[in-house]
Parts: sequence; structure tokens; C-alpha cells
Amino acid sequence: MSASLQKSVLPRVTERRRHQRVRVNLLGRFMLENKQEYPCQVINMSPGGVALIAPIRGEIGERVIAYIDHIGRIEGKIVRKIEGGFALTVDATSRKRDKLASQLTWLANRHILDLPEDRRHERQQPKAPITKLILEDGTEHICQVLDLSLSGAAVKTKVRPKIGKPVKVGKIRARVVRHLEDGLAIEFAAVQDRNMLDENLR
Repeated sequence: MSASLQKSVLPRVTERRRHQRVRVNLLGRFMLENKQEYPCQVINMSPGGVALIAPIRGEIGERVIAYIDHIGRIEGKIVRKIEGGFALTVDATSRKRDKLASQLTWLANRHILDLPEDRRHERQQPKAPITKLILEDGTEHICQVLDLSLSGAAVKTKVRPKIGKPVKVGKIRARVVRHLEDGLAIEFAAVQDRNMLDENLR
């Protein structure tokens, strides 16, 4: 993605916020300092901050760890409460912030640029295709990974969770995006590290 395109989506501003927020609709989970985990929905985000809707709001200054679809893990502190949720700052290195800016640019422009979500990374065959599909209720099912990329996989299985439902394939968090004739197409919650992909599937 060109630097000019990134600037058009995420211009730097000299106001209260250092980065302009991008309106998004991303699902995820977060953990407060009490180690309890809750679902959430991110409604806007910048490389420096996030606003999300959640069933519990936490306290100002409380540390939060969140796992957001398409973004991955972020950490920060609650800076204010909003209706139905809260906003937090993102604690990250300059390199991590640059990566977040690129991810947000892609999310903001994917419809304009007509980027195919499920084919943005090259497909490959897994080294060890047999693994576990873990459903939202914790039940485990042996499955076969037919092919995969850094962002998703096709899985042969008899179970049919509804489209949009969260699942895990091995250690990787994902969600169901399509039903196939003999299985599921799933999208990973975050783009995977190529060097860790096969290990995380086991």
C-alpha cells in the first residue's frame, strides 16, 4: 500500500488525537486486570487508540489486553467510558503502530479497491493436515485442513457451525465464513506468521 494512500486514510492531526480514527466493525475479545475475558466490537480505531462496545466497561486507567479480528493482539489502558463501552490507548512500539496503520488502511479501502478477502494470501498445503476444530462451546472435533493461507483455511469436517461463529483450528482463533460441500471455509482472526503457521495448526 502506498504511503500516499495511507496518508489519505490516516492523516496525522495536531489536535487532541495524534491519529485520525477509522470507522470499523471488528469483533474480538478482551481481558481486564481481573483476568476475566469478554466479547467486544471495535467501532473505531487508530494506531494510537481504540473505541469498543463491550458488556462491561472496566475502570479508567485499568490495563486491557484485546484480540481483535484482522488486527491481532493489542494492549493499552482505559482512558474514558463511552455509551455501551470504553476507549483505550494503544501501547505499542513505532514499528507496531506502523503495522496497525497499514492494517487499518487496508480495512478502510478493501471495498473501494475490491480486494478479495479470502484470497489475499497465497494458498498452500499444510505439512500436517490433521488437527482439531474447537467450537465456541469448547467441544473438539478432529478435522482435515485441505488448504490454507496466512489469513484462512478450508477445513474438511462434518460439523456445521453457523456462518460468523468463532472457532479455533489448532491454536488459531478464527470464524466461519462459508459452508463447503464437505466442510468449512474459515478466516483467521489475525494474519498469521508464515514461520509459525504449521506449528499453530497442531
